[in-house]
Amino acid sequence: MSKTHNFNAGPAILPVDVVKETAEAVLNFNGTGMGLMEVSHRSKEFDAVMVDAQNDLLKIMNLSPADYDVLFLGGGASMQFLMVPYNFLHTKADYILTGVWAKKAYKEGKYFGTANVAATSEDTNFNYIPKTYKFDPEADFVHLTTNNTIYGTEWKSIPDVGNVPLVADMSSDFLGWDHDFNKFSLIYAGAQKNIGPSGATVVVVKKSWLEEKGKKDIPTMMNYKTHTENGSMFNTPPCLPVFAVGRTFKWIERQGGVAAIQEKNIAKAKIIYDVIDSYPEFYKGSVKNHEDRSLMNITWNLNTPELETKFINEAKAEKMIGLKGHRSVGGVRASTYNACPVESIQALAKFMEEFYKNNK
Repeated sequence: MSKTHNFNAGPAILPVDVVKETAEAVLNFNGTGMGLMEVSHRSKEFDAVMVDAQNDLLKIMNLSPADYDVLFLGGGASMQFLMVPYNFLHTKADYILTGVWAKKAYKEGKYFGTANVAATSEDTNFNYIPKTYKFDPEADFVHLTTNNTIYGTEWKSIPDVGNVPLVADMSSDFLGWDHDFNKFSLIYAGAQKNIGPSGATVVVVKKSWLEEKGKKDIPTMMNYKTHTENGSMFNTPPCLPVFAVGRTFKWIERQGGVAAIQEKNIAKAKIIYDVIDSYPEFYKGSVKNHEDRSLMNITWNLNTPELETKFINEAKAEKMIGLKGHRSVGGVRASTYNACPVESIQALAKFMEEFYKNNK
């Protein structure tokens, strides 16, 4: 039986090797005779899983363990919308609004101080990445969302924010684009879109920023220092997701690192975008500027909602699932994350060609 072509936006496709390794660990973890979900998170066997995942991530991000800490927390990226300003917003912060998730982060920031809109693309329903900004040099931090799953836009280059600390929600393109990660004071990413199963959130935080600017008098579980000082083991971590995420990091290393992953993602996305661009009166790309197009979430519309439904249903019959656009915008969306194989991309492109010929 052939594997389904998985274009889900999240939870999403994982590397086959990672799925197999995780399945084996669920049954018998590291020769213990117990499943991964049954062993103590304080055991030396699981401690090695956590430490390896933290070290491997810093390695593939080209970050120094002397400068950055890696945390695995619960609560999803939505919890980070709250934790970032809880720890670092003393008076005011700048937010760049490029979609629903950026707006949610901005909303949480307003509970802790002044949240300024430094730039926004809401004027045209978030179909582009802003190119001009109004940054406050006295802001506690600048927050942006690097990829927008709903609207299909992505930051390819990061704006210059001067000496202000930069915070990024990278949930849906984490390790899919080779940024200079040293530019960031804090990065967070829900695992379930590009690096693992749901249940774990990665936080990479600059030690000096946390030490110098992190608030001290906040509740224990909301304080990043609680987790950095305890190696992400203050309370029971999401053990199974951490294992799978750690195996994904090793898979990325085997692919040649983030730079190699980026090149593959560029090539994969081009296959789909070329079909869209070949038939612009039929497949209507959602993103205004080509340079803003996401490599992770490719979005388009057809001429009628009925034709979109037909497209999605016929694709599903060909074992292509997850192509329905987000409920807030409709249309069609193909999520082509790191683990999505080129064979699935080629199958979708072939289907799009045939669907055009049969329905033009």
